[in-house]
This record gives sequence, C-alpha cells and structure tokens, in this order.
Amino acid sequence: MNMAWQMTQLLLLVSVATAWGAQSRTPGARRDLLNVCTDAKHHKTKPGPEDKLHDQCIPWRKNACCSHNTSQELHKDPSLLYNFNLDHCGKIEPACQRHFIQDNCLYECSPNLGPWIQEVNQSWRKERFLDVPLCKEDCQQWWEDCRTSYTCKSNWHKGWDWSSGSNKCPAGATCRTFETYFPTPAALCEGIWSHSYKLSNYNRGSGRCIQMWFDPAQGNPNEEVARFYALAMSAGAMPHGIGLLLLSLVPMLHLWLLS
Repeated sequence: MNMAWQMTQLLLLVSVATAWGAQSRTPGARRDLLNVCTDAKHHKTKPGPEDKLHDQCIPWRKNACCSHNTSQELHKDPSLLYNFNLDHCGKIEPACQRHFIQDNCLYECSPNLGPWIQEVNQSWRKERFLDVPLCKEDCQQWWEDCRTSYTCKSNWHKGWDWSSGSNKCPAGATCRTFETYFPTPAALCEGIWSHSYKLSNYNRGSGRCIQMWFDPAQGNPNEEVARFYALAMSAGAMPHGIGLLLLSLVPMLHLWLLS
C-alpha cells in the first residue's frame, strides 16, 4: 500500500472522527477543538496575527487570541485586566513573576487549548480551560522559582478580599512561603487556578504536553499537541475498533506533516 493511499485513508478517518466527536462529546465541552479562542473577558473571538504583542507574549504573534493592548497590560502588577495583585504578601521574586506573566500570556493568547475548554457559568467569562497537560519542566521550574516568594492562599481563583477593588488576603489568612501552601510542583500547577493545569509526565518537545512558553523562531509546539489530543478525544468518542485504528495512524500523520 503506497503512502498516498495511506494518507487518503487517514484523512478520511480524521474527518469521520471529527464529525463523530463533535456530536458525541461530553456536555459542556467545546465543540471546536483546533485554532480557537476561549470565550472570556479579554479574548478575541477568533485567532489571528498580532505583530505588536508585548515581551513574554511575543511567541503568539503569528496567531493569537489576545490583542496588543491585552498583552501589554498583563505584564503590569497589578494589571487592570483583572485588578489582580501578585504582591499581596510583599514583592514576589522577579523569576517567579515571569512565570505568572507567561501563564497569563498562554491563557489570553493561545489558540491551542481547544481540547481542554469547558463551559462555565461565571459573570466574567463563559468558558475556561481545565486540566491542560503542562510539560513537566515548566511546572517544576515554576515551583522552583516561586517557592521562596510569599502568598496567603493555595487557590487563587476564589476567596480573596476584594473590598478595596484589588485582591487582598482574606481575614485569618497568613502570609507564608509558596512552598508552605504548595509543597510540590503538582500542588502549585494544579491547585493555584482550580485545576486549569495538570502536571504532565511528558517533557517539552514530546508532542504530548503544552509548553507555557516557547521560542517563536522554532515554531509553536503546542499546535501539534492540540492536534494529538483533539484526535484522541474524537477517537475516544467513536466505536472502539475505529478509534484504535485512528490512534494507530497518528505517528504516520506526524511523519507526513514533517515531510
């Protein structure tokens, strides 16, 4: 069987899987899985080029869900985007702050989080992402660079005192090191934003985990990761035999795309 015929079969299976998955996906999950923006407060409705993205958000300038203004504002502390103050327990270390900026760039700018987008009933957004498989090194370095900075909460999504217009530690909360509230890398990456991320066992470059930041000169590695999980989710919604066949052809698709 020649390569052209194999590719024709593979593309037909992908089309069937995508159509099947769109009809069979778990309620609350996003139907569009690839090249999409989260329906939230500052996101664009569709991804596209943004040549003037600021600093840590530059990797997404070829195809972004954030605007130049959003990318510039999220580098400030506190940022007017959400009036969130990272320095609620004193000045955090610059290396730690850098991870949170990259985290915000990924959240606001990435069009490659579709497989993990879920509907939510919140006043400031209609969708969020859940359990994004964050590459092991990204999570470990985030924890390592923040462990000696200070915070007063282990879940930053809720429970703050907003009476001043910006987040402050709630009554009774004590400022302690990150390592106290987040004793492991997994505790930080998975707990801080209510399981937006999940610590992956995969490394950067594996094609199986999302990188929080990347070198734009090397291309966006998260595109391949999103394709893999979108295909796996669609295959999982299909009859068992067809789904296994489709997943068995994923390596072939990867080699074909590289060629």
